[in-house]
Parts: sequence; structure tokens; C-alpha cells
Amino acid sequence: MVEDEIMFYGHPNIRSLHLRAIEVTKNPNLTLRGDCIIGVRANKACKDLNPTLQRLLKKEDSVIRLSLIADDLSYLVKGFGNSRLALLDPQDIVIRKTNFVCSRTLCVNSDRASADIPREIVQWLQDPKSRAVLNIYIE
Repeated sequence: MVEDEIMFYGHPNIRSLHLRAIEVTKNPNLTLRGDCIIGVRANKACKDLNPTLQRLLKKEDSVIRLSLIADDLSYLVKGFGNSRLALLDPQDIVIRKTNFVCSRTLCVNSDRASADIPREIVQWLQDPKSRAVLNIYIE
């Protein structure tokens, strides 16, 4: 199994309402327009991920498992690799329910989006002192 971990923090403007994406950003600021963003001040973006993981993310048959851990709460997301992934973005990581790919895309065709995250987790992530983790696994 190959894995990587992204640590990030909450923000008062986290709404988690987007129907097609989940995003984590290194940016410390967030406007209400960023309704797919679940965390700011991340310690990694796409370009910072483990090189072995990046290689596997670019395989069409890769199944990506993501675990969002916020305090004692957790939430699982499943997505898929894609040969078109660039994984070059220095700021963001985006998990997509669609097949759209750009430099920020981590995986495609996920089974969850930001709007699907339980409101208990979203509420916890609205505290700027809250620290959360996004674990990425590929078997």
C-alpha cells in the first residue's frame, strides 16, 4: 500500500456545499465562494505528494481511498486514477466527482463531494483552531 497524509486547518467560511468536488488548499484565506473547500493552510498540494503515490494516481485502474479525519470523526471517500492527471499544482488538491482534470485534480469519479460530508464534521472544520488530516491510500 502507498499512502500520503495532508494536514490542514479549519476556517469560519467553510460551508462544504459543492456538489462535485472536495478541495484542500495551502492558502490561509477563504471566501464564501469557495464552497468546495474543507480546509486551509494545508501542508501539501498536488505537487508535494509522494512520487510513488503520484505515479499510481496516474494509472486508470487505480482505486484511491481517502480518509478525512477531523477530531474523533472520520469520513471515507473513494475515487479513481486517471492518466491525464498532472498533479502539478503548488497550492491545492481537488477530489472530483466528475471526470474533469486540471493541475489541481487528485482523483476523478469520486463517490462523494463536499456537500456529502456530514454537517457535524463541517461544523467542526469551521473553527480555525481545528486541525484535520486527509489520508490518501492506494493498494
